Amino acid sequence: MSDVSANNPDGNEIFAGTKEVADNLKFNETALREWIGDNISSAGEITKIVQFKGGQSNPTYKITTANKEFVLRRKPPGILLPSAHAVEREYKVITALQGTGVPVPKTYGLCEDADVIGTSFFVMDFLDGNIYWDLLLSDKSPQQRREIYASKNKVIAELHKVNYESVGLTDYGKPGNYIARQVSRWTKQYLASETENIPAMNNLIDWLPPNIPDEDETTIVHGDYRLDNMVFNSSHNVMGVLDWELSTLGHPIADFNYHCISWRNIPQLADQKFCNEHGIPTEEEYRNMYSEHTNKKLDDHWEFYTIFNIFKLAGILQGIMGRVRDGTAASKHAEDRGNQVAPLAEAAWDLVEKNYK
Repeated sequence: MSDVSANNPDGNEIFAGTKEVADNLKFNETALREWIGDNISSAGEITKIVQFKGGQSNPTYKITTANKEFVLRRKPPGILLPSAHAVEREYKVITALQGTGVPVPKTYGLCEDADVIGTSFFVMDFLDGNIYWDLLLSDKSPQQRREIYASKNKVIAELHKVNYESVGLTDYGKPGNYIARQVSRWTKQYLASETENIPAMNNLIDWLPPNIPDEDETTIVHGDYRLDNMVFNSSHNVMGVLDWELSTLGHPIADFNYHCISWRNIPQLADQKFCNEHGIPTEEEYRNMYSEHTNKKLDDHWEFYTIFNIFKLAGILQGIMGRVRDGTAASKHAEDRGNQVAPLAEAAWDLVEKNYK
């Protein structure tokens, strides 16, 4: 299908670890010391501040104090769209999920006073664990791989079982019609950033709206659930899910399906024999694990959600291609990623013809 993964579209580990704070992302450390002193009295004096290489959308820092290590996540400086880089939403959902079956870092406060470090930010615990970028987990044993995949599966199931109203997230998004709204959103983005005529994409734009399954459901969805957005402990269990910027109220099966696209576009994961030999569940086994946790039936419309999510990924990458066209794309990989739009659209349309024609 494509070598672009929904789980790691950059296909590398260049965002792992920390670095010195970039000049354009430095801030008033004295003001932050005062804020931490006022809001986290047990922290002690700040001894070190470094920047995580990741957090490309919202700059993220590791704050070491005399007694603890924290993570600070902020909006980037500059003029922003009103709804962009919503660290307030990330703080809200992570805080709401404290005490549920979903492991998230403890939060310590949200600061919306731009006079402190220049933009809104929040502070949470630093989780000292492992982040895995390789979906094949090449350096793990078959047993370890199975444990990691099983934990990843259980956690997203637990997320979709949370009653969003009971944790104070009734206003976190619009309940109902999530798929229709998403199809409309990504269709508009695709057309606004279109750089070439792709017949398969045109076909999908026409086919998707009248074929949305009549099984509407609303839960909290992560929106970007993937292996490198979670931290694992030494027992290979998820100790914290990160990067909630795209979270909202939405359709749980669409959310689950999105991070399952890897079984379709990574050749080894598409190979049942490889999975069996390496301790990785096949796509069917992984789906069944989720069904056992949630009692949700996935078989009837699974291929529709796969088609929808490949279309969504194509829309995301076309947006990047549009920024290449307009000269505003920051990543050197942007054009390569944008060039995957046509193969993705063709793969999705092939699934339509295979399953619905």
